[in-house]
Amino acid sequence: MANKNLNNAKDAKNDEFYTQYNDIQAELNCYISYNPDVFKDKTILLPCDDPEWSNFTKFFVKNFNRYGIKKLISTSYAPNSKPKDIPYQLTLFEEESENFDKEKTYSNGKIFTLERNKNNSEISLDIDALNWHYLEGDGDFRSDEIKHLRDEADVIITNPPFSLFREFFDWLIEGGKQFLVIGNLNAVKYRNVFSYIKDNKVWLGNNCNINGGAMFYEIPESIANLEQIREIKEKSDGTKIYITRVQGVRWFTNIEHGLRHKRIDLMTEEKNIKFSKHKEIKDIGYVHYNNYDGIDVPFIDAIPSDYKGAIGVPISIFDKYCPEQFEILGIGTGDHAKLLGITKNYRGRTDLEYTIDGVKKCPYERVLIKIKG
Repeated sequence: MANKNLNNAKDAKNDEFYTQYNDIQAELNCYISYNPDVFKDKTILLPCDDPEWSNFTKFFVKNFNRYGIKKLISTSYAPNSKPKDIPYQLTLFEEESENFDKEKTYSNGKIFTLERNKNNSEISLDIDALNWHYLEGDGDFRSDEIKHLRDEADVIITNPPFSLFREFFDWLIEGGKQFLVIGNLNAVKYRNVFSYIKDNKVWLGNNCNINGGAMFYEIPESIANLEQIREIKEKSDGTKIYITRVQGVRWFTNIEHGLRHKRIDLMTEEKNIKFSKHKEIKDIGYVHYNNYDGIDVPFIDAIPSDYKGAIGVPISIFDKYCPEQFEILGIGTGDHAKLLGITKNYRGRTDLEYTIDGVKKCPYERVLIKIKG
């Protein structure tokens, strides 16, 4: 149901899903544990944000001194650039500021900055420490204004619009900066994203090991419905926060976190056939493809450690992918499959095919890998 909610949001260009503070903290902790200085003396940009409400902004303000951050920049989209069914709620922070402009607040995005003192002493981390003004434009990441901020930054961290992830990824790569962003697992199949993952230049973060690959989002009351809501929280001022759980969400990054180098414990082909907990493998073995030289393995823990050829595995392999253990060959469907020389199957499509009990079938989407060594 959660995947359906995410797809519906994407189709409607409704990207108003707010990442929870605890999920941000859990993910960032693994980078800090691996390298305590990962953000030291860095300028961090949080684009596509709503600084007054965003937990990304709150998190990095709170940890500004602790992480040794040089400068924090957070930008928002103008309310008029969002779907019309999402009401805009002014904050007292904005209304009571001398910068407040009742027209620009709807037509222009905003930029919030927090910068280290010249003497490098720790700064006061309260709302007054944030400097802000209206952007010249609406805050769209594709604008020259936000591109300049991207070029100034060392690290880019955000939950970009669900409906624009493919384009946002290209924007990140063009900038050549370190990044940590949220997207759907299916994005690994995008040609531009997959090529970087295959070349070990981009990888998944750690949240799949924390929430089972799910993300908990805060959603506005205006778009919440009973089908989506998993929990309702109430703030001290009486306002309600609606929580939804979305499966299949991942962090995408090019920042090292160490956990991706952990090898998966695997059994040999012989031991899998003898001891596997999966009825599809135990006492049966592995199905070979009809139109490609490789075997189909529908479960990650059933990958045979001693098989030397191509192995088709579920897309969830990227949650446990260790570049020292596996080599990525490609994806066995559509245009990706053509690059591997996979021939058309019984349905006339360039997808993998195997035969079980005399019946030709196509497996669900597969990533093709090889065991290294």
